[in-house]
Amino acid sequence: MRLTRRTLLGGLLAGAASPLLAEAPATSIRPAPRSPDFFKVAVKDAAELVREARLGGKVSFVVSDARTGRILESRSPVLPQPPASTAKALTTLYALDALGADHRFTTRLVATGPVSDGRIEGDLVLVGGGDPTLDTDALADMAAELKQLGVREISGAFRVWDGALPRLRHIDAEQPDHVGYNPALGGLNLNFNRVHFEWRREGGDYRVSMDARSARYRPDVAIARMKVIDRSVPVYTYADAEERDDWTVARGALGTGGARWLPVRRPALYAGEVFQTLARAHGIQLGRTIARAEGDGGTTLVSHDSAPLADILRDMLKYSTNLTAEVVGLSASARKGAPVKTLAESAARMDEWLAVQAGGAQMLDHSGLGGGSRISASAMVRALISQGAEPALRGLMKTYPMEERPEVQVQAKTGTLNFVSALTGYIAAPGHPDLAFAIFCADAPRREALSEAQMERPDGGAAWTVRARRLQWALIDRWSTVYAA
Repeated sequence: MRLTRRTLLGGLLAGAASPLLAEAPATSIRPAPRSPDFFKVAVKDAAELVREARLGGKVSFVVSDARTGRILESRSPVLPQPPASTAKALTTLYALDALGADHRFTTRLVATGPVSDGRIEGDLVLVGGGDPTLDTDALADMAAELKQLGVREISGAFRVWDGALPRLRHIDAEQPDHVGYNPALGGLNLNFNRVHFEWRREGGDYRVSMDARSARYRPDVAIARMKVIDRSVPVYTYADAEERDDWTVARGALGTGGARWLPVRRPALYAGEVFQTLARAHGIQLGRTIARAEGDGGTTLVSHDSAPLADILRDMLKYSTNLTAEVVGLSASARKGAPVKTLAESAARMDEWLAVQAGGAQMLDHSGLGGGSRISASAMVRALISQGAEPALRGLMKTYPMEERPEVQVQAKTGTLNFVSALTGYIAAPGHPDLAFAIFCADAPRREALSEAQMERPDGGAAWTVRARRLQWALIDRWSTVYAA
């Protein structure tokens, strides 16, 4: 046999390898499978996430199995904290329980006398039914319907009635006068009780306007007036004039032009003035004055119904409209018992309802705007999973998909005040138990040290809020990895 290099190497390798190949290797050459708890070990624990956030103040949270209520993880679970706008989740449950998802608010035009040959022999009353979403377009439609009925004038007075709910000058007395999210409210509301202020430089001066704009109309109003003053600060001042809101604005803050919404302090008269203008455009003469009605009795000529309550609440949770929360909360309290006169009384009635559903809370209002409201993370989560709460509330909340894990969805309500940030809702992943959670972050001493002038844009406030939100979503990422994925 010819000995070649190939046969020599083959023989040597065969001889050397045969003992090794005769038996299976003692250990697999494949990587060992990861432990089922690998992801739990790899994810940072909650305490480390809180330390990294560097918030100061207090951080509390609870995450539970939404089916059983079993707490999976918590930090200071019974610590009372300001809920900010997450209070609107509680108000949603309260209003649905008291009023029902199909409830509608009705605004009416009522005549106190008969209609004869186009003339109302008596007063015409614009009657508010507590609709938090009534806008200028809706009033315009009501004026058009009144015209179709042949009404051209009235023998008596044009009046407004807002007695369905208490008449309140603001939601939170500690807020600056000019912030549009803190308006007055009552039984007759328009455009979320805000007036549109617009300014434009013309030569060496400014042209200003105040109007009640909506999608189709923008009637000017006189019940709110603005005057430009030669100063730098304060930017705005407010004076409660007789039946009118008097504003001034600093010339040095205006630039070349702009616009913003300002709160209305006389919402019923505001709505009355706008309707008067719209009726006049249809040839209906209602005079130049607006009086207040003592009641809502008479013959209904025209009525306007709001959208169903469930739709109103969905928008409230999405856009966090404070007026909507307060009006539906007051309406729910009126349905559940004797009339209330203040937001605090109405909130206390909601607290009584919550005590049965979920445990204690100390709410000052229904929107969370008042920084003195308190609820624990544990009580908030119990409210989220109380009987019937999850299907009723969850579908109304805004959905936040997680970018890196699209199979996980978060349906939640945010809440923000100066040095207060909150997040509450549900976490869902296909094939895994749904979770309910509440996270509250608050630096109460820092918030309480703010002056009124600092409240709109406090130093360090934006950066603090960013860190708080990062912490909240880091916690959600942790829980959706450890417990729901």
